[in-house]
Amino acid sequence: MAHFTPPVIQDNPNGWGPCQVPEKFKDMPYQPFSKGDRLGKVSDWTGSTYQDRRYMNKYSSQFGGGSQYAYYHEEDESTFQLVDTAKVQKPIYQRARMKFNQNKLRRERERRQQQNAASMQVLSKTQKSRERDRMRQLRKFQKQFGRTMHDQRKIQLKHRDASVQVRDTWDVVEEMDFPRLTKLSLPTVGEPQDIVCCGSMEYYNKSYDRVTTKNEKKLKRVNRIFHKVTTTDDPVIRKLAKSKGNVFATDVILATIMCCTRSTYSWDIVAQRVGNKLFLDKRDDSEFDLLTVSETAIEPPQEEGTSINSPRSLALEATFINHNFSQQVLKMNQEKFSFENKNPFVQEEDDGEVASVGYRYRKWDLGNDIELICRTEHDGVMVGPNNETNFINIKALNEWDSRFSGGVDWRSRLDVQRGAVLATELKNNSCKLAKWTVCALLAGSDQIKFGYVSRVHQRDSAKHVILGTQQFKPIEFASQINLSMDNGWGILRCIVDTLMKMKEGKYLIMKDPNKPMIRIYDIPDNTFESDEEEEEESTTEESDDEDDDDQRDDEEGNAAEVNASKKE
Repeated sequence: MAHFTPPVIQDNPNGWGPCQVPEKFKDMPYQPFSKGDRLGKVSDWTGSTYQDRRYMNKYSSQFGGGSQYAYYHEEDESTFQLVDTAKVQKPIYQRARMKFNQNKLRRERERRQQQNAASMQVLSKTQKSRERDRMRQLRKFQKQFGRTMHDQRKIQLKHRDASVQVRDTWDVVEEMDFPRLTKLSLPTVGEPQDIVCCGSMEYYNKSYDRVTTKNEKKLKRVNRIFHKVTTTDDPVIRKLAKSKGNVFATDVILATIMCCTRSTYSWDIVAQRVGNKLFLDKRDDSEFDLLTVSETAIEPPQEEGTSINSPRSLALEATFINHNFSQQVLKMNQEKFSFENKNPFVQEEDDGEVASVGYRYRKWDLGNDIELICRTEHDGVMVGPNNETNFINIKALNEWDSRFSGGVDWRSRLDVQRGAVLATELKNNSCKLAKWTVCALLAGSDQIKFGYVSRVHQRDSAKHVILGTQQFKPIEFASQINLSMDNGWGILRCIVDTLMKMKEGKYLIMKDPNKPMIRIYDIPDNTFESDEEEEEESTTEESDDEDDDDQRDDEEGNAAEVNASKKE
């Protein structure tokens, strides 16, 4: 039979529990504890649990820390010291690497100094002195707090959506990453040839050059019609396509492609191969013409929904400001400068007044039998110093919240440190400013006018004021913002050559929303056309069903009334 051996039980005549410590636990150190203490990690070598001050006492015991498990070295190390204190000579390969790193840091420092010198060129002597004082004070603060401006904490960017939903049936025929595109160059593009000029423009009102933060002007609402016609809907391009050129586009489309390496938001362009001709279009229902705000900033707008500071709301606000500012600063309803041809988009049934705009259809020879025809635009004209007519492009930079624009408050900095304000805008809106500059260069504008427009109140996106203006020559401004037209022509030529090698059909050029990359998709010919037809068919079917339901309800109601009358 199984034998049961009962355990030895110590008898405690004065109470309960053991009388003495068992032999196997006799020499083991004991740490007092409470059953209410929380159990932490078994072993935490990094100390990450206690980095947050809120949780420093999370796992501490109510009995306090004990020294039962502390480690003590048997020998005293306080008298230990090195005998040889001579400097160790590094090997040759380590010295070469160290010299390479020093040269790299020196080149980086020289590059920053050159950039600062370029930004200082637009300042007067007084402004340069103030800017030097500001930079000296900034370096002092950086040294004091032990950090640089580039060490700021970057927020986690949210996943961006593509400009158009990519379907499973679309095939990727080409991928181009930005590092590869930035190395392209096409310096052999000559001067363009004007083919057709049409439209009429108003003269610039020079009184706006005297606007400052002390005598700001209210931004008015100008109700004028702006025509944003795509390439294939342009009657002039349709006529020219029969006899001249084989690649056709608008200046905004070309600027988007040529400045694609600066963009972070997603965009798309439709390319159609018809015979040996290529047409670059924008989608009808796209937001291609909306201006981005703080697209290249360290912390771009992240709010969602209907907030006034969401990316789409800011884009609508910036587009609204540009349309009104570009017309308000002109001498409206006065003498105009007109080209030999009328505006091709003005129709007799248009009720409103058409905005001041002049169109130039120009042709470039890109080599390899590629003749590009592009529709470019001027916003106005102004009288030069020798009474000559200068064509200008008018754009507006808008301030929506100084806390998200590098901490530069326009009302306090614009008059005394305009260079610092412009440098901040170049950092936060690098892609938008580059596209504006490319459009001015393609059109052959003599000047590009920038207006500084700010909200009256930060929480009101409907009321704005003009705080100042500034003008540049497009070529000089392009060199200041490090914009290379040779690289832009190289990117355009690369994409055009890729599409020309494809078969006839429709393609989509799209910027990846979260990667620095461009993809070209092969899409069916009726991709963006069938959606409208399906919507029309669905609306007609729904209206027919509603009519049938109404008729059925009427019949049932009439039958109920007949039955009730029979019972009576």
